[in-house]
Amino acid sequence: MPTKSEMSYAIIRTGGRQFRVEPGKKYRLPSLVGEPGGKIEFTDVLLGNDGKNVKTGVPTIAKAKVVAEIVRHGRGDKIVVFKMKRRKNYAKKQGHRQGFTEVKINDIHLG
Repeated sequence: MPTKSEMSYAIIRTGGRQFRVEPGKKYRLPSLVGEPGGKIEFTDVLLGNDGKNVKTGVPTIAKAKVVAEIVRHGRGDKIVVFKMKRRKNYAKKQGHRQGFTEVKINDIHLG
């Protein structure tokens, strides 16, 4: 079994956040456009490791991409936003469910 440093991975940026992704694994990313079963490419690769070499981008790696397949779209668990001002007869309760897209990483190309 390969050690953690021998596995290939990449750090991508999508939805204003950064994610460390590995081939064959599933991740929940902020909502993306596309149908389940469709392919999607992430070209905003900040860092990549092929098992032997580590490539870093300035700010991204040129010609690098991560190919993924959209598994499904969904909504996360509900969070409760409660605002209150004491002694002012003000209380406001609001719920929120953040949308996500679950993707399965198929391949990492470092250019």
